[in-house]
Amino acid sequence: MPSPSSLHLPAGSSAVSPYTTYVDPQTAGWTYSSLRVIELAGGQEHEFDTGESEWIVLPLSGSATVRCDAESFELAGRVDVFSGVSDFAYVPRDSRAIVRSEDGGRFALTGARCTRQLPARYGPAADVPVELRGAGQSSRQVNNFGAAGVFEADNLIAVEVLTPAGNWSSFPPHKHDTDCPGEAVLEEIYYFEIAPSAAAPGVGYHRVYPSGPERSTDVLAEVRDRDVVLVPDGWHGPSMAMPGHHMYYLNVMAGPSPQREWLISDDPCYGWIRQTWQDQPVDSRLPLYTAPERRQ
Repeated sequence: MPSPSSLHLPAGSSAVSPYTTYVDPQTAGWTYSSLRVIELAGGQEHEFDTGESEWIVLPLSGSATVRCDAESFELAGRVDVFSGVSDFAYVPRDSRAIVRSEDGGRFALTGARCTRQLPARYGPAADVPVELRGAGQSSRQVNNFGAAGVFEADNLIAVEVLTPAGNWSSFPPHKHDTDCPGEAVLEEIYYFEIAPSAAAPGVGYHRVYPSGPERSTDVLAEVRDRDVVLVPDGWHGPSMAMPGHHMYYLNVMAGPSPQREWLISDDPCYGWIRQTWQDQPVDSRLPLYTAPERRQ
């Protein structure tokens, strides 16, 4: 049984030099999903072997050049996760990659163990679908940059979720821990950033609870900027944004299914909430931003 303290990783607690956040299958106690965050000073670069995993290099702040084998990709990036959609680079397993930032920045490496070696590719911000999900106080924005059916990968699924201050996301609570029709087994990582205010840095809350007698994951975490929550199984949600502070999280998912799909089951105690959205408007603060137009 994983303890709550092993599933909620406060900012810095999972650091492994040179990464400020480091989660891999061994440290998480599972098989597929990984996340690394690295901060680069101006003119600094980081070189890494992809090993058995495929990776998406995603700017959280700043811009970078990503080189992999004979390919080179210029990532314009963004000021921060609350200011815009970012472009990204995909680097395959069994490769050598270099991330270099001329002006410095913070970069997420979202990874998943996989079988196929696909080609390295550039993902333009203009091609990222921005989805508004839910309604009322359950409204949120999803940047589907690495979603199944949007960007090709072998096993990795990755998206960004922005929850306006005072709203709930990951709601209704749902799960993806059983191999059955309509559901796919996926290990999931939540990496949080919380928008500060002039008065305070801000916090949020995230819930994970058992989905059956054979499941024991039970976490209620007060999450702060750059915290991580691991979801090996169980119902997860809601993610609650404090009034006055927008919440961002990066979801990284992968699992054993031969089909790369995000298939979930709602907790039947709360699934009815979806029907109420038909009569409610989406929060007028959304979208916080949209994807840029494609250059002609």
